[in-house]
Amino acid sequence: MRMLWEQHAAWTMMTIISITESLADEDLVTRRLLRNPADIAAVFRPLYGDKVAGRLNDLLTEHLVLAAQLVQESKAGESAAAEETERRWYANADEIASFLGEINLYWSREGMRRMWREHLDLVKAQAVARLNRDYASGIAHYDEGEQLLLRMADEFTAGILRQFPGFVPAM
Repeated sequence: MRMLWEQHAAWTMMTIISITESLADEDLVTRRLLRNPADIAAVFRPLYGDKVAGRLNDLLTEHLVLAAQLVQESKAGESAAAEETERRWYANADEIASFLGEINLYWSREGMRRMWREHLDLVKAQAVARLNRDYASGIAHYDEGEQLLLRMADEFTAGILRQFPGFVPAM
């Protein structure tokens, strides 16, 4: 779980860099980032089934697509479009939090909502810092966001182990 969320942090930041710097690898990096939801859903599938895993995959994919779109629109100076995308991005985070709170009673909806909103705030701060060429702040926001995602991974793991006490994760 920690590795998957570490990858979420790393590939998100690499995508932000590729978009803001107009790097030739933008499509490849974005494609790799978009593999992360399916990888996370694969962990959930044996426990929660195909329907839950599929819904989680869809929600996380939307989360990442909206994030990339927000960076692209911000870079292009499309403030009205960026504002609408940001609104949709936060609504998607709330939907993810609610969904997770529904499938595992050990994950509170409000706790999930706070973590997801903090995650978005930190990703946004990374992107804004990168767009403003404030690399030191971008790195600091990444470090903070990485720690948050690792805490989230631990929260997911703890909830799964409480909900499924006999579950032994595959190594």
